Amino acid sequence: MQLGKKQVLTVVKIVDFGVYLGSDEERVLLPKKQVPEDIEVGDPIEVFLYKDSSDRLIATTNEPELKVGELAVLEVADVGKFGAFLSWGLEKDLFLPFKEQTAKVEKGDKCLVTLYIDKSQRLCATMKVYGLLRTDSPYKKDDMVHGIVYDTSDRFGVFVAVDNKYSALIPRKEVFKNFRVGTEVTGRVTAVKEDGKLDLSIREKIPAQMDKDAASDHHDHDSDRKQHQQSLLTGFRSRIILDTHCIMNVRQWVQTKMIPTPMFFHGSRIKMSRKILEQSFSVLWIV
Repeated sequence: MQLGKKQVLTVVKIVDFGVYLGSDEERVLLPKKQVPEDIEVGDPIEVFLYKDSSDRLIATTNEPELKVGELAVLEVADVGKFGAFLSWGLEKDLFLPFKEQTAKVEKGDKCLVTLYIDKSQRLCATMKVYGLLRTDSPYKKDDMVHGIVYDTSDRFGVFVAVDNKYSALIPRKEVFKNFRVGTEVTGRVTAVKEDGKLDLSIREKIPAQMDKDAASDHHDHDSDRKQHQQSLLTGFRSRIILDTHCIMNVRQWVQTKMIPTPMFFHGSRIKMSRKILEQSFSVLWIV
């Protein structure tokens, strides 16, 4: 019997609370609620073996999200005194010890982990997955890829598992913001190393990035100009309403279509179309 893996076992005994699987020398219980109908002694059943809350070996027909030697992104269900607990498709949550965390995790976080058997023969999770990541990815330079951050280093950069299985790194020189472990990222392959590992950048190629930055700067400049114009216009309105003589002059400008542009108002140069000025003076018709 193999802990942490799916396997086909034979029914050796049927009892009121389930069936025993295995052999006369070694057997494990499959609880009654998971026993298929019309089961008989000698029938084969595919099950997954783990330990229950009482630390007893038990079988389940439920499909776990992770098996020994595999990688999976799991969600943190809770955090306890000695570590975190991950949801993985079984009744008992999977334990992730603090010492096996590459960064502190909180409830609701997601993290890339693998399954291992500890010294006490219990199934546990670890975020230390570097050695399990593959270096035979199908990607080449300039390909866009998606992955999850599983570790960070002030010296090297941000470690990413592309497709949750291929080894990749965002080099320190390419890190322009803080990356939290568990963050999903989309990046461009900048290099495929001799050992098959990928170097990534979250920035686009220089021409595309320059166009994007220029568009952003133009948008910001245009937005700032409009805000400044609106601020001047608001002040203009309030001063006009308080000045009867000025109101009469402005009404005359609007009626005769002789609004002077650009205008100077209390030392501030206002350059705008006649249409905008006419709209701004609509409040004057209540006079």
